Amino acid sequence: MLSPERLALPDYEYLAQRHVLTYMEDAVCQLLENKEDISQYGIARFFTEYFNSVCQGTHILFREFSFIQATPHNRASFLRAFWRCFRTVGKNGDLLTMREYHCLLQLLCPDFPLELTQKAARIVLMDDAMDCLMSFSDFLFAFQIQFYYSEFLESVAAIYQDLLSGKNPNTVIVPTSSSGQHRPRPTLGEASMLEGVEASLFCQCLENLCDRHKYSCPPPALVKEVLSNVQRLTFYGFLVALSKHHGINQALGALPDKGDLMHDPALDEELERLTH
Repeated sequence: MLSPERLALPDYEYLAQRHVLTYMEDAVCQLLENKEDISQYGIARFFTEYFNSVCQGTHILFREFSFIQATPHNRASFLRAFWRCFRTVGKNGDLLTMREYHCLLQLLCPDFPLELTQKAARIVLMDDAMDCLMSFSDFLFAFQIQFYYSEFLESVAAIYQDLLSGKNPNTVIVPTSSSGQHRPRPTLGEASMLEGVEASLFCQCLENLCDRHKYSCPPPALVKEVLSNVQRLTFYGFLVALSKHHGINQALGALPDKGDLMHDPALDEELERLTH
């Protein structure tokens, strides 16, 4: 039976929303690159296994960064893979530096950009030095916000900077960079000195941003909830609040709640079977 969402959308809109063309193009590229091996068991089987891996979220393993960040599903799959592969770091209570977390990310994506890891670490560390230790859960939830909503956060940074300088934020141009790594962030010194911006005005600007943003952004109602609890806030204070918000984590759907972060019954059962 087709879902109500599927019935409500024309075919081309549904296919675009699900990024089917992205996966078809990637599947064909993989087919051409490995045609000699694939010829042994058939093209139909290859496409079946490829799209099964997309559904299971394993298709992003060891792929280039341009692919893992190409669709919301790929980003969520990468977040889930990172959690499942390295949750023992949190289970053991180990604390790691930003560089060490970056090395773990590169085990899954060899060309993962250092700048994204640095930005995620900054959400956790704030004024502390970048070589300070972080818990797995703190880094993971900050990384989730930074990685999944990367382009949205670049636009938020631009709006915040305009509000600090007294400019009209409604003239901010949404960045077109696919990775969103090039726009400078507000400095912590400026934010601390001015104690941030007025939350109600910031909220109004972000509502307008969510309406026109072509990339993924947190549910507007939850963003409004975050901003309604304070009168003023800094840019990094906003990011911290997003990373710790239970509802935003649930809406994104990639990671379990913080209390269940060290539990993965399906994986634990599989490991138990393999080790006994």
